[in-house]
Formats: sequence, structure tokens, C-alpha cells
Amino acid sequence: MNGRGAGDTGPATGGGAGSEGAAREGVAPDGDGLSARLKEYEGRAATAGGVGRDPVNAPMIRHWCEAMGDTNPAYTGPDAIAPPTMLQAWTMSGLSGHADRPGRSTTYDELFALLDGAGYTSIVATDCEQEYLRPLRPGDEVTFDSMIESVSGRKTTKLGTGYFVTTRMDIRACGELAGTHRFRILKYAPARRTPKNAGPGTAEPGARRPRPVVNRDNAGFWEGVGARRLLIQRCTACGTLRFPWLPGCGACGGPDWDTVESGGEGTVYSYVVMHHPPFPAFDPPYAVALVELAEGVRIVSNVVGVPCDEVRIGMPVRLEFRRYDEELVLPVFRAAAAAAVPGEVS
Repeated sequence: MNGRGAGDTGPATGGGAGSEGAAREGVAPDGDGLSARLKEYEGRAATAGGVGRDPVNAPMIRHWCEAMGDTNPAYTGPDAIAPPTMLQAWTMSGLSGHADRPGRSTTYDELFALLDGAGYTSIVATDCEQEYLRPLRPGDEVTFDSMIESVSGRKTTKLGTGYFVTTRMDIRACGELAGTHRFRILKYAPARRTPKNAGPGTAEPGARRPRPVVNRDNAGFWEGVGARRLLIQRCTACGTLRFPWLPGCGACGGPDWDTVESGGEGTVYSYVVMHHPPFPAFDPPYAVALVELAEGVRIVSNVVGVPCDEVRIGMPVRLEFRRYDEELVLPVFRAAAAAAVPGEVS
């Protein structure tokens, strides 16, 4: 079983810019041998014989499931297992950090220092990939090893020029391989942008919002959005509603589903106001909320119609569809006090 999460904010657009482009950005050009020096870190251990701070345990599983809204009975009771997506959680050090963690080497610190010294001082996580090989159960003692699996050549992305660094962690339970976790980041030098006639906090003229990733599991949702309908999956075996769209039911495991259309009423369950970083096509500050729909599921979207500093937990909101360009329409939520006639807005 594989799990993959993508959050790539700037896909590579080429195999690396020339030294002239690097000089313009204030970073070391590729011609100084930096790429070769970075390649020397591939295969080097970052952690050897690491030990999880706690054995797999029921309280952490319960807290995780409550936070995720996951009521799958496989995670409770005397024969409970841990949700597979908790794989990395058992290796984390917590707020105390990991500088003195047993088995930790200085490899990662040295690699980052080399990149920082060459001018690649910014960082963004791009994606993670997990493979699950054995269920984790309460009482399992977790150990792990990690290594620098790969360092790309210099890449030019929308965020800037930099290097993709992939770390692989092998996680064991009672000595048996339970899963692998790959984590990829981009260490980059931000591209300099000087949009014309744009003041602070203004999106670049002509910049387009990122396109949603449409696949076989969520294509029906985006087809609904195209028809100005917010569709929620419903398991045909047990009737459980689920969002975001998934290939199977988290409650009973059933693979078959149909849809129900949301009535569009909801409340702000949680929110964050984004101030930084200033991505093209976005105008910070703006509010991103986790909206609880009247149907009982939650969706992440923007809250519009009120200043971002007036968004509050519990605020009633109403669905509308906003067109961002000739191709892209997205569901957003307008504060109920400022609600307009339902439909599409520009």
C-alpha cells in the first residue's frame, strides 16, 4: 500500500539555469562545482539507529483519529492498529527538538550549510511519499534509519533556482521493516520579482492561480465544481459522507459510492490568515478556513466578503463559486452577513 501527498508549489521548468542566471540571483553558479559537492552527500546516513520517543500507544492513536475525524473501528479496541498515515509520527522528537537524538549525524546540517553558503537560503517542502509494509500496533517499539537519498541538479522553478533534496527513512517495528518515508524539499534562492504598477501585497499582473491536481479519485468533484455544484461522496454500503474525495470509505472500507450535493451552508471551524510568502496570483493577507458544512464534512477554502482580520471561528458562511480566469472556477465561502445571491462571482 502506498500513500503520497503532494504540495509542490513550483514545479521545475528546466534542468538548471546557466551561471549568468545564477549570478543575477546572487547565488553561486553551477560552474563552481557545487552540484558535484552536493552529489557527494547522496547515500550518506542522516540518522542511524534512531529510536522513537514512545512506543506505539492508544492515546496518540486516539488523538490522531480525533484530529482527523477518522472513526474507522480498526483503530480502536483490543486488536487496534495505528492509522498507516501515522508512520512518521512515531519518529518525531516533539517540541524539544532532535539535536541530541541518539544516532543522529551532522550530514543534514552540513548539506544545508553548504546550500546556505551558496545563497540557497529558502526552503519549501514539495512532497512526501510513504510505503506501508506492516501494521503498527500498541506496544511496538519503533526504530529508524534515514539517509540522503538524492540531490538533484540545479533546477529553475517558479519560486526560484535551487536543488531538490530527498531524504529516505526506513521505519521498523520490533526490528521488522514497517514502512518507508520519503520527504523532498527544495532549497532555493527566491526569484526576484518586480511587477509593474503593483504595490505591496498585490498579486503579479497576469499571474494565474495554480491548477488543481485532477486524478481518477477526485475527477467527479471537479466536474461538479465545473457545473457549480459542491458534491460530497457518500458510501453506498454504510451511508457515511466523506470529504475530501477518497477511493474507499474510511468507516467501513466499502469501495462503492454515490454523491450528494451540498446545500452550501457552513460555519468556520478553524482558520489561518496568510501573510507570507507572497506567491504570484495571491494577494496577502487573506483568510484560509476549514469550513464545516451543514452536511457534517469539512472543506478547506477561502473566506471572502469580510476583512481577513474579522474572520472568526463559528462564523456562518455561504458557498459561492468564484471565477479566477478563463479556465479556473473554485468554491469559496462568503461570510453570511455579507452573503450575495448564490451563484458565480468574478
